[in-house]
Amino acid sequence: MEFSMLIAFFIGLVVLYAIGKVVSLPMRLLWKLITNSIIGGIMLWIINLFGVGLQINLINALIAGIFGIPGVIGLIIYKFI
Repeated sequence: MEFSMLIAFFIGLVVLYAIGKVVSLPMRLLWKLITNSIIGGIMLWIINLFGVGLQINLINALIAGIFGIPGVIGLIIYKFI
């Protein structure tokens, strides 16, 4: 195998690795957003067991999932204002 062919092979591997990293970043962010939304929906459901009456929809689940407990407290305060 020629030396230039070997260099081209390793450059190709580096480029393929870089493309894989660039593509996987948005997928990780999307997966984190989905899991946080599910956790937020579960937190809202638990809060509703105590009779607060928050609506469980996509926006409230995203707020609760992204901001966590402060997000749920903010939603409760917003409900009673």
